[in-house]
Amino acid sequence: MYNDRITLTSGEILEKDFKIDARGYNLQEVDKFLDIIIKDYNQYNSIIREIATMNNKLSNENEELKGEIRNLKNEIETLKFSSEKEVTNVDLIRRVSQLEKIILGKENN
Repeated sequence: MYNDRITLTSGEILEKDFKIDARGYNLQEVDKFLDIIIKDYNQYNSIIREIATMNNKLSNENEELKGEIRNLKNEIETLKFSSEKEVTNVDLIRRVSQLEKIILGKENN
C-alpha cells in the first residue's frame, strides 16, 4: 500500500557502496544518496501520521459500535422481559376457558 512511496529498502541503504576518489568518497554521490534517504524518511513520517490518524478513527468507531451493541442488547433484554410479562387477549381467553372447565366440571359432579 505504501511501498510505492518509499524509494530505498533498508538493505539497499546498508549495502550502498560509494566510489572513492583521491580525497575520499565522492561528495555528489553521497549527497544524492542522502537526499533520497531524507525523502524516504519524510515519507515514513507521513505514513506513520496517516496510520495513526486512521487508527484513532477506527478505535473511536469501534468504541461507538460497542456502545451501540450494548444498547441493543439491553433493548432486546428489556423487550424479552416485557413480552414475557405481557398478557395478551389469547392468554386471557385460555385462562377463562380453563376456569370454566374447572367450575363447570365441579358442578357436574
